[in-house]
Amino acid sequence: MNNALLIVSGGMDSIVMSHYVKQKLKPKKIKLLFFDYGQRALKEELKCVKILSKKIKAPLTVVDLRWLGNISNAILNKKGVKVPKIREGVKKERKDILLWWVPTRNAIFYLVGLAHAESEFLKNKERYDVYLGIKNEGQVAMKDTTPEFLRSLAKIGDEATFHNGYNFMAPLLKFDRTDVIKLGKKLKVDFKETYSCYIESNSNKLIHCGECPNCYVRKKAFYWANIKDLSLYKN
Repeated sequence: MNNALLIVSGGMDSIVMSHYVKQKLKPKKIKLLFFDYGQRALKEELKCVKILSKKIKAPLTVVDLRWLGNISNAILNKKGVKVPKIREGVKKERKDILLWWVPTRNAIFYLVGLAHAESEFLKNKERYDVYLGIKNEGQVAMKDTTPEFLRSLAKIGDEATFHNGYNFMAPLLKFDRTDVIKLGKKLKVDFKETYSCYIESNSNKLIHCGECPNCYVRKKAFYWANIKDLSLYKN
């Protein structure tokens, strides 16, 4: 199989995906790609990714995309902005996604990943597949986490590269959040070394706010997976 270039964020999905690729798929080489786009949780996310890099023995590259944060109006890029309370219900949750939407974020991430993969082939004649930590988000999903979006990436991969033949891989795409947690437990992932929160912890510890959408679904997922949640939360 091809080598693996893993796009990682420090969250549960990308950390579990990375351990899965390492332990089950066993590519010859693994490289990690992390993006600094001015997110409030940069310090916490990067801490988790550095731990992952050591654990799976994969080199880490941090890409500067702070310009993206500068043009973003999302709360996760606006320090000091209070997190609004969760509004339950599909219609309300879909509407509230816009509070957290960073302009074309995942598309940019994945194309940067593709550029790194093509660079490896052009320089070293080594093929890398680009791995994404996206999963099944259910009824309330961001548009750039869907199977349709993944299929569109495959077309871009062929048309945007010189030799084509580059693959975008999403091994967790059919998993929901509880499935990801159950898989992580089987792979012996330490969930305390993952950070799902959209905002900073203001602590040396990985303390989630407990109120943003990601914290909300994280807590629910551990409950429905019937696995004890050892994560730290402010609320």
